[in-house]
Amino acid sequence: MTKPHLINDAMEWLSRIAFGTACLVLMAMSLALVGFATTELYGAATRSQGEFGDALLSAIGYVVIAMAVFDVAKYFIEEEVIRGREMRIASEARRSLTKFISTISIAVFIEGLVTVVRVSKQDVDKMLYPNLLLLTAIVIVVGLGLYQRLSAAIERKDEGGKSAKP
Repeated sequence: MTKPHLINDAMEWLSRIAFGTACLVLMAMSLALVGFATTELYGAATRSQGEFGDALLSAIGYVVIAMAVFDVAKYFIEEEVIRGREMRIASEARRSLTKFISTISIAVFIEGLVTVVRVSKQDVDKMLYPNLLLLTAIVIVVGLGLYQRLSAAIERKDEGGKSAKP
């Protein structure tokens, strides 16, 4: 084996260890966030019913964020730790990225809806942020659709050796 090959192998393993460790920490943090949401919800239920609705909305937000963080960590484990940096066909990379971005957009949509409900009960004048959050989620989905269309057209062009209609 040549020295550059040994260095590349060592860097590959170091990278996998770093990604794996970071992903395990993210997964633990997301589970801790679910636990925090549960204890906050229990605490609000035992204190008074007036706080329970707000605590429930907050818990939903925490759980949604926790799910998104957990899914991001899972994605990185699948893509960087298990599979490594091996070369993949374009359609496989497109499916993987689509799954990742879909998870993020769902989390943004749910967080936006929870925030709309929470803010509309408190101060309707502050609805700009929740609406911008929902608009951001829409932009993410439209961007994903555009990416899908363009990448599928390029894949067809590469497969056929000539330009294909999208």
